[in-house]
Amino acid sequence: MAKTGVLSSDPTVRARAAELKKELQRLVRTIVDDEDYYSVDTIDQAKDVLCALRDLKFNKQSTATTTSSLKFHEAVSCPEEFRCPLSKELMTDPIILASGQTYDRPFIQKWLNAGNRTCPRTQQVLSHAALTPNHLIREMISQWCKSQGIELPNPVQYGKQEGVTKAEHDHFFSLLDKLSATLPEQKEAAKELRLLTKKMPSFRALFGESVDAIPQLLTPLSGSKSQGGVHPDLQEDVITTLLNLSIHDSNKKLVAETPMVIPLLMEALRSETIETRSNAAAALFTLSALDSNKALIGKAGALKPLIDLLDEGHPLAMKDVASAIFNLCIIHENKARAVRDGAVRVIIEKIRDGVHVDELLAILAMLSTHQRAVEEIGELEAVPYLLRIVRESTCERNKENCIAILHTVCLNDRTKWKALREEENTYGTISKLAQDGTSRAKRKATGILERLRRAVNITHTA
Repeated sequence: MAKTGVLSSDPTVRARAAELKKELQRLVRTIVDDEDYYSVDTIDQAKDVLCALRDLKFNKQSTATTTSSLKFHEAVSCPEEFRCPLSKELMTDPIILASGQTYDRPFIQKWLNAGNRTCPRTQQVLSHAALTPNHLIREMISQWCKSQGIELPNPVQYGKQEGVTKAEHDHFFSLLDKLSATLPEQKEAAKELRLLTKKMPSFRALFGESVDAIPQLLTPLSGSKSQGGVHPDLQEDVITTLLNLSIHDSNKKLVAETPMVIPLLMEALRSETIETRSNAAAALFTLSALDSNKALIGKAGALKPLIDLLDEGHPLAMKDVASAIFNLCIIHENKARAVRDGAVRVIIEKIRDGVHVDELLAILAMLSTHQRAVEEIGELEAVPYLLRIVRESTCERNKENCIAILHTVCLNDRTKWKALREEENTYGTISKLAQDGTSRAKRKATGILERLRRAVNITHTA
């Protein structure tokens, strides 16, 4: 009977088997001798060596066998320049990124599909996301594998496991081309891009593959002025696609710094349809997550149309508008712009009407650190309304924001002390908050009470 699995008489194979056995002894000794917790990686390495030994004995050439053998070589002696910086494994399909760095295709593709637009190694912003095969490194890896007695898998065995197919990739760029075509083609392309970027994060990432992708998306809007205006449905689809793109953190900087994006979003805030206006506000809110974008958006003048839309008060847009204004006013220079553009008056009127009180009180509390805002709060007779909210509201955050605003007013406007004192004498509103409020509310309420007591003492002394 013929024996199966006879070890080859080839000296290279026998030397390879001896090397594997020696490595297996070392790994097993490490596992056995470690009294605490041995590494799971050590067990995996031992398993890979056993698989490689078995493959040598049975002379198997399957992809799984090659993979096990490859893993062993990576762990033992793979040159560093042959390892992918992301996977730390031997590269099977090396490609060159726009930064000039080499990666294994499946791993860098996964990085790009996640919406990243920087080189993982250098952090350089990529001018495009095209992947160029590195034939030189591929050949060097192939020669090294041959010298080690193993076979490098064919790159086609490592297809993309996620993201878009080549057909989808080509379709995406064909849609961008249609945005420069006739109006019907523009409308069809914009609607499809809107749906694709909503449902598939990988399509959002595709906009970083070319420096022209976002400008191409904006073509129907940027060219509309000379053609007598843009079709409302087309504008809504393009603006909503911009909103979808801005959801990815890695896209925020790219989108905001693309010329015409912010001006076109500002223009959309004054458009015909409330859906477009609401989505433009939502896009500005999402983009403003980055401080650098906050400054960029504020400097462009976006707060004025946002405040105008807030003043208009359409229910569909209010939450997105309020969120955008709040985010933008986190930085000091935008507070001054918001106050100058009439935010205090609009916010107080909406609070009086009971509209989105929670969000608007948070914005007003933020703006109240600006001197002119404090003056307007006094001029608009807002103090009684704020005191009533403190007295009647069941929301601790609203009470906290109100008393913070009143504390600033108390410090800067003596003419409002009378209203504060009367509220305290009649209802004990401020004392109650000093005892039962949040820690911040207690501090602010106590500060007001101390200021009022000092004022009484000074009067009595005089």
